[in-house]
Amino acid sequence: MIMNIFKLIFTSVYQFLWGDLITLPLPGGSSVGLSLLVLILIPTGIYFTIRTKFLPFRLFPEMLKITTEKKTTSEKNSISGVQALIISTATRVGMGNLVGVVAAISAGGAGAVFWMWVTALLGSSTAFIEATLAQIYKEKDPLYGGYRGGPAYYIHHFFIKKDSKRKRSVIACLFAISGLICWCGISQVIGNSVSSAFTNAFQIPPIYTTVLLVLVAAVIVLRKNATVKVLDVIVPIMASFYFLMTLFIIFTNIGQLPAVFQQIFAEAFGLRQVVAGGFGAVLMNGAKRGLFSNEAGSGSAPCAAAAADISHPAKEGLLQAFGVFIDTIVICSCSAMIMLLTPAELTQGLAGMDLLQAAMNYHLGNFGVIFIAVILWLFSFSTFIGILFYARPNIAYLFGDNWLSQNLYKILALIMLFIGGLAAYTFVWDLGDIGIGLMTIFNMIALIPLSRQAIDSLKDYEKQKKQ
Repeated sequence: MIMNIFKLIFTSVYQFLWGDLITLPLPGGSSVGLSLLVLILIPTGIYFTIRTKFLPFRLFPEMLKITTEKKTTSEKNSISGVQALIISTATRVGMGNLVGVVAAISAGGAGAVFWMWVTALLGSSTAFIEATLAQIYKEKDPLYGGYRGGPAYYIHHFFIKKDSKRKRSVIACLFAISGLICWCGISQVIGNSVSSAFTNAFQIPPIYTTVLLVLVAAVIVLRKNATVKVLDVIVPIMASFYFLMTLFIIFTNIGQLPAVFQQIFAEAFGLRQVVAGGFGAVLMNGAKRGLFSNEAGSGSAPCAAAAADISHPAKEGLLQAFGVFIDTIVICSCSAMIMLLTPAELTQGLAGMDLLQAAMNYHLGNFGVIFIAVILWLFSFSTFIGILFYARPNIAYLFGDNWLSQNLYKILALIMLFIGGLAAYTFVWDLGDIGIGLMTIFNMIALIPLSRQAIDSLKDYEKQKKQ
């Protein structure tokens, strides 16, 4: 009885966040269903893009320039701006870039890719605002060294004045709790995704893959400062290999490329989709995939951005805006190209990982199936390590500076990783989606009114650059 009530509440919250809150009719009998998160994030992205004077386009060369700057850190155990970018990229680049993109194209067609790109460009501006605010309100980390911060900290400063006796803000606590719930849910999905991919590719029983994954993860996350060192190695390698493999597939199918781009743009705006009643699916699947993948506005990436020891807050904001570009425009587009260059009849009736592995099998034979399983392992493993880095400042905000609470959460996440590797899908997996939805709502409460400070920081940075 209690479990049924819990499931009912759980489902209701999920529907409220991600279900169609408003349905707009379109010509030809089509309609566009808008979820609460889409209604919040898309207009906010447009607003921030205008306020920053179209930052993703105007300052893209500056983003590239900052990524090549030498590491300069003043605090012991602190991380550079680029290292913070690598951590946030590790968590952004995951299942959503592989299976999620496949699902978006399956449901919305090739046109969904275009709207995924548009959402990413809007998300870049939002990512800039939240990362810059995380830098402005960061504080020293007495446990791990260096700095810490994120939405919980700038929400705290928004609601609680300096002379107040209150130690915590309710909204900041709710954000931190939502984040910890979200990352536990994601841990289960990661475990299951990896074990399923290895079962498909190598016929390895899930128990062996899961035990190995948990043991390797435990060795890294239970050590004080191993996270950044490991991600420094894994993330550039996995992203580069996936990108290069996609380039190889594109070049071997170069004759089809003009037709693929024509299909993307034609289906994004085409009258055929409107008349057939499918335009809503094209638009919303692309938009939702972009939002899920780049996480801009959810408040996740600022937890890493705050840790950066960098000369100006706006610099880290620009780096995190560039992170959205890497995630959606580059990595998600790689998955889209692999799919769209595969004959439709070979993937008909398939879904998820099976569909992606069938596409890779067409392009590269059995090697492609093995390659995508290994890449998925790296994507998922780096995501798990990254989300535990995100958890650090939120645990500290809720429970204070102590190793007990830090290590207990790590152990809980490892248990969730193990359970996910062995369990079939359960509604508990949706904890990740509910958590990130709640995080977004609590983050936006402070992000929009505080955004002026981030924009002022950008003006100051550009003024300094001119001088």
